[in-house]
Amino acid sequence: MNAMPETAQDSRLRWRCRRGMLELDLILQDFLDKGYLTLDTKQKQLLDAMLEYPDQLLFDLFLGNMISSDKDIAQLVSHIRHSIRA
Repeated sequence: MNAMPETAQDSRLRWRCRRGMLELDLILQDFLDKGYLTLDTKQKQLLDAMLEYPDQLLFDLFLGNMISSDKDIAQLVSHIRHSIRA
């Protein structure tokens, strides 16, 4: 997302990815830069829903301390984790 001028929607998403935990900020900002554009519409909607989760829950999901019972969320978390490692 940094290679192109940001739209208002991009700016809102980047703002929503700012969290109270530095670790989450780093994970989510890195994903926006490296992997967000690979998401389809459904995955983007899931990410939007995930951003409503409490910080600790997101942190546990991204670290693998817990796995979502929602298969689609679990796949998205896996995709995010893989994207930021690449």
